[in-house]
Amino acid sequence: MRQMSEAHSAVLRRHMVDFIAIQAELADKELGKAALDPRVLAAMADVPRHHFVPSPLAPLAYHDMPLPIGFDKTISQPFVVAVMTDLLAPLPGDTVLEVGTGLGYQTAVLAPLARQVWSVEIVEELALEAEERLGQLGVANVGIRVGDGSRGWVEHAPFDRILVASAAERAPQALVEQLRPGGRMVLPLGGTEMQALTVLDKDMDGQVNQRQLLPVRFSRLETMA
Repeated sequence: MRQMSEAHSAVLRRHMVDFIAIQAELADKELGKAALDPRVLAAMADVPRHHFVPSPLAPLAYHDMPLPIGFDKTISQPFVVAVMTDLLAPLPGDTVLEVGTGLGYQTAVLAPLARQVWSVEIVEELALEAEERLGQLGVANVGIRVGDGSRGWVEHAPFDRILVASAAERAPQALVEQLRPGGRMVLPLGGTEMQALTVLDKDMDGQVNQRQLLPVRFSRLETMA
């Protein structure tokens, strides 16, 4: 099969976004609304997902499915990326922390929606690869470091929004502390096999309110001793 052209990928992204919109409409009861933010859908339509998967998997990049990226990690399916981004609801002036960079796809989707994205990846090889791929696309408002994402990135805290792309039994306390009052965190919470996509809102008094939405399946949040 010959290499996908930019024209081909643009068409496939439009189809992908149309499919995401249909899925969101069908999940309106779980999401609490029938349509995702047009800004999120525009970002999904703009970011070339095939640029963030291993090259042999590029023909599958616009299917609504997770794909392996090495080190027992995956890139999340597009619908989940869109829903998590929509629930996070980043504003143009926001500073966002992402936990679990992978190869940088979710990072690239967040970048045009916020002022600055700081991303932490525990696997050095993935972090370096993500930096290179994002750099090739000219994404400038992103910083990546290798480390334990459960500890956040205290030098850049507090954050307006935090997105965690790995599952935990409960939200890491360091991340809760680094979330600005009035801020929001989105992450999968639950056991090994299945979790619930969860939104945590911190009010201006520092109290955290939690609500669970869709069932999802993510790999576990890795921590360093």
